[in-house]
Parts: sequence; structure tokens; C-alpha cells
Amino acid sequence: MSTEEPLVVETVFLYEKQNATTHHTINYELVHLDPPTAVLRRGQSFIVALRFNRDYVDETDIVRLLFSFGPNPNVLKGTRGVNTVTNRDSYLTDLEAWGVRMVGVRGADLSVEVRSPIDSPVGVWQLNVETTIVGSKQAPNTYNYKNDIYLLFNPWMKEDLVFMEDEHLLDEYVLNDVGKIWVGPWGSSRGREWVFGQFDACVLPACQLLLERSGILANSRGDPVKLCRAISRIVNSNDDRGVVTGRWDGDYKDGTAPAAWTGSVPILEQFLETGEPVNYGQCWVFAGVVTTVCRALGIPSRVVSNLVSAHDANASLSIDRYYDMNNEELDYDPNNATFDADTIWNYHVWNDVWMARPDLPKGYGGWQAIDSTPQEPSEGMYQCGPASVEAIRQGAVGFNYDVTFMLASVNADLMRWMEDPKSEMGYRKIDCNKYHIGRMILTKAPWIYDPNGDRDREDITALYKAKEGTEAERLTLYRAVRSTELAKRFYSMPSPAAEDVEFDLVDIERVNIGKPFAVIVNMKNKSKEPRTIQAILSAGSVYYKGIKAHLVKRASGNFVLQPQASEQLRLRVTVDDYLDKLVEYCNMKLYCIATVVETNQTWADEDDFQVLKPNIVVKIEGEPTVGNPSTISLSFKNPLQRTLTECKFNYAGPGLTRNKTLAFRDVEPEEDVYVEHQLVPQKAGSQTIIATFTSKELVDVTGSTVIDVFDMD
Repeated sequence: MSTEEPLVVETVFLYEKQNATTHHTINYELVHLDPPTAVLRRGQSFIVALRFNRDYVDETDIVRLLFSFGPNPNVLKGTRGVNTVTNRDSYLTDLEAWGVRMVGVRGADLSVEVRSPIDSPVGVWQLNVETTIVGSKQAPNTYNYKNDIYLLFNPWMKEDLVFMEDEHLLDEYVLNDVGKIWVGPWGSSRGREWVFGQFDACVLPACQLLLERSGILANSRGDPVKLCRAISRIVNSNDDRGVVTGRWDGDYKDGTAPAAWTGSVPILEQFLETGEPVNYGQCWVFAGVVTTVCRALGIPSRVVSNLVSAHDANASLSIDRYYDMNNEELDYDPNNATFDADTIWNYHVWNDVWMARPDLPKGYGGWQAIDSTPQEPSEGMYQCGPASVEAIRQGAVGFNYDVTFMLASVNADLMRWMEDPKSEMGYRKIDCNKYHIGRMILTKAPWIYDPNGDRDREDITALYKAKEGTEAERLTLYRAVRSTELAKRFYSMPSPAAEDVEFDLVDIERVNIGKPFAVIVNMKNKSKEPRTIQAILSAGSVYYKGIKAHLVKRASGNFVLQPQASEQLRLRVTVDDYLDKLVEYCNMKLYCIATVVETNQTWADEDDFQVLKPNIVVKIEGEPTVGNPSTISLSFKNPLQRTLTECKFNYAGPGLTRNKTLAFRDVEPEEDVYVEHQLVPQKAGSQTIIATFTSKELVDVTGSTVIDVFDMD
């Protein structure tokens, strides 16, 4: 065969599994399919072999590798790499350029080592090979490698902006595909199990689709700051055809109830197959999907839950409650009709992502908060972050992005205002609670998984703010207030002086569904005169976003508290009072407001708690082995004195089974529910199964277990 004709490439070998082993990508299902897809990390070398139609002749043959990304690849923009293979000693020293080094040649086979730039755009790359002869004037032969090549962030490499120095933490924040999301109010929050499933075959293609939808430019996809902001925008579908549609009103008949999802994979799979937003999600669903996307792309990520979370609608750094002269709360903001009223969510869930912040001063890298739940527009779109967690802690609200909003979420003051014609604002401040917001900020602790408890809970409140009530915490908040025009006005209004009657609303931590409870207020008159108290006590059901659903019970009245005397107000709530008025997640709000007639002292307080439901007991028979059918059982007791209809179980576990939905008959009042199903484990080792149960009358029943799967032999 003539060596005067350019080489013809017959095959390209990308050694998908061998390269994946050194690139920490061996868990991706795409690597193991037939044909396999290469999944590589940027900035790290990998081996490619080329087979030609004749022997390679070093003196005369020219071989070029061309890597391209996006619609208009361009060398200057970093979306195209062109390299000529030579046998000269070529060391891959320039981390910001494509590098190729010949490893060996044997006849018609040539093997090379390739390294992508450390700042390469992340996503799907294409490879073409050009061959020509020294001095030839004719067009080169071109070989198009048909398979996609995925290039991901590389948190194992110190030159990458997402590098994490403690490599063990990457086992949790990049490689762990099962986790927990803390949901529920302060006092009764629990870790809800979630399958992130970032290695599933559908996830990287779904990431590719969502990034294309997000509008982020191809040459910006290597910048984790811009990419994470785009992810926070595109996981919700509010102003684009994003991944998940949010809904909070309890009506999910044209989709899946948020409480029914076991994890991100079925959501991303449906999004990829239909190209349409998936119905429905709430904050922890958005956060679960964001974790999957970030970990799949190689960005260290975790889910963060803020118990008692402020939604500051008007950027005043305060949550404001307004009352008329009859002690009745207003459901709007009388100072600004253009804003919705501020709300307090029982809890709210977002994400921390890990990266350097070259756009900020030194010290503000590390964990960054991003939030894909659509709450307030930022730069005209529903996106939030990345906000440096250190900037939030320091009150540095001038730094990008959305630090003010995130700071209010964890550390706003709760201010109460009473109608007062004598005040210049029309309202006087009657109370300022500095402790209510951001009671605890939680994430899953690395390397631990507790299927039936909370031993895997990590309290990260101190990362977001100094200890409540300390001078440091106040200074941080006031630093932020000084930089925010509206906040300066609200915080400059005088707080009421200490008065002579003490009130205390007793917190309720947990009530099992089907049991009564009571609203209790302790009072003490510290003066030497009798005091006349006007009080309103109420209990109501609320959506977890803090929006009122139904008044359950209310009592009001006047009475006299003798000098130095202590008394207790009590409102008893029976099961019949509340059961029909519960809304999903069974959150309740206790509320009290009291005025002392003689001194005009006014006090108000509130407490949220959750009526608790049973857990699903998940069991698997015998010793499950790879490839052999095993029987899984799911069981719990209906806690209600009523029939459950439209019943469904969902369960899933990476390495065990894809998401399964089991329709179930109606369940009688207080009946023990039991269902069996067969699954065939795919992977040996410790595996997690996560289950949910939903019905028309009862949702958000969950459970999980960890099992050991054995090899066939």
C-alpha cells in the first residue's frame, strides 16, 4: 500500500473503561453500555489509540486530532482544540491548552496521550481525525468519531476551580448517589431519603438538554459560577422550558405529587424523553434535582435545609407582620401594594456548591448557595446564586449573587407592626424577634447513612451566621442593613420598651396524627397593679410555605391578671377539630396575640409544628444476590379513621432497581398495609432502597433501608 497516499483511519479506540477508572467516572452507566460513551474529567490525560489502513510512517505522515464543542467551535473561545501528533518529546505542560503526546506506534496502530485544558467547557465534545502527507496539496482525509465524549469538571485536580482539597469529601459530595433531604418544621424535621442517581444513563444527556435550554453560551460552560447560576434558573420551569414545574396547592392530578418522588432519575428521564417540564416539584425536589445535575457534571454539591426560612419579598431584611387596631393580622403589605406579603416557610431547601470565586475578594470561595425554587426574580429571571456562604455570614451584601436575599432567608428579624395613626409610618413596632428565623440549617453528614434515624444529620448553622443573639451576629446583620435602603428605614424604627407582663407561647415539638394537642401561653404580671389582658389564641393548618390554609380553632377574651400572679391560657384542639382541615405535610401554626389594656403593651408569637405520620417499613427476604430475584416488602399502618383512596407505592434504589410504581387498592381505616414485589439486584455491596406512599387522603409517607447484596459466587 502506497505511503504517498494519506492514512485512512479505520478505528478510534477511546479505552472508555480504562480511562474512566483513572478519571473517577467508572460508575457512569454510559461507560458500560454497548457501544460505550467516554466520560472524562477536564485537565486530566487520557489514552486514545488510532488504527490506520497501513503502517504509520513518522517522517511523512501527519495526523491531527480535532476536538470541538458546541455549535460554532472556536480555538480562541476555548471550544476547539487542534493538535498534531509527533514523536518528539512533547510534555503536557500548558494546562490551559489541548495537549497530545505520542505514547507508541506499532505498524498501523498509533497510541497517544491527550489532555484537555483545565478550563474546558463541560458537556459533549466531538472528535475528528485529519490525516495528510508532508508537502501534499490535496485536502486531508477526515474521520468523524461518531460517539459523544463527555468532559466533566475535575474536583480532584487543584488547578480546577471546583477543586476540593479534602479528597475524602468528594466520596460524599460528588460520588454518593443516595442521600437525605431534611424536611418538616423546627422540632419535628426529619431526613427524607432521596436517590440522586447521577450515574444513571439518562442523566448526562438530560444535563446536556437542560444546559442547551438555559441559554448559557458554550464558552461559559467551563465557568462554575456562570454554570451554577444557569442550573438554578433551568431546573425550575418558571421563565423557560425548565425541568420541573413547581406547585404548592395540593392539586396534582395532571402530574406526580411532589411527595411521591423517590429521587431525581424518573424526573430527568421524563424531561429527556418528552422535552417538557415535569409536573410537579417543591423546594426539596428542585434541590434534589440540582444535586444530581451538579454531581453528574463534577461540581461538589449538597442539599441544605433551613428550618424556619424567611421569604423577604421587599428586600427589607425583615419579615413584617401587620395588625389592625383589633389585633387582627392583615394578609397584605399595607406599606407597599406592589409586593406580596413577606412569608415564613416552615423550612426551605436549597443547595451548596463548592468552587473558587475569582470574581470575589480572597476568602469568599468554598461553599456557595444556589436556589432553584422560584421565589423572587434576580436580574429578571427566577434564578438565585451562587451566593458565597462566607459573604452571607459576614453580611457582605454587595457581592454577587443574591447575598441579600439569602441573608434574609437565614437571619432576618421578625417584626410586628400595629396600626397607629400617630406614627409617621401609620404603624408602630410592637415586637422584634431576633431568634425566630433560621433556627437550624442542616445537611447530610458525609459518609453516614441512617435509614431509620437522624444520626447522619449535620448542623451547619454556624457556616451561615454567627450564634444568634451574639454581638457578632448583630453586627453582621447591621452591616447588611446599612447597605440596603429599605432595611435602614425598618430597622431605624424604635422597638418597644420592655413591659411588665411576660408572655411565653409553649412550643409543641411533635404530635402523632390522630392525637389531640393544646395551644398554651404562660403569663406573668411582674407589676404591682392588676393588668387587663385582651388575648386571641388560634390554631390553623398551613402549607409549608407559610401560607394559611384553614382556621382549625380560635378563642378570644378579656381577663384580669392579679399583681405578681402567673396564669396559663389554654386552647384544646381535638382530632375532629383538625383532621379534615389538614393540608399536605400536615403542618400546623399556633398563634397568639395579647394586649395589656392599661399600658398598651402588645405581644404576639407563633409556632409551627407537624402532625406526624408513620414510616414505611422496608424489608427484603433472605440474602439477595446479583442476578437472582428477591422479594421486597413495604408495610405501614393507616393512622386515620378513614379509607385511603388512589393509593400508590413508589420505590427505587441505584444498583437494585429503577423507579417502580405500584398501584394499590383502597386501604381501610387503621388497616395494616402490606405489599410484596420482586426485584433483581444488579450490583453487589451495600445498597439503599427508598419508598414513598401517596393517596388522596394521606401523602408524604416514606421509608428506607440499607441491604447487603452478594455476588453470585
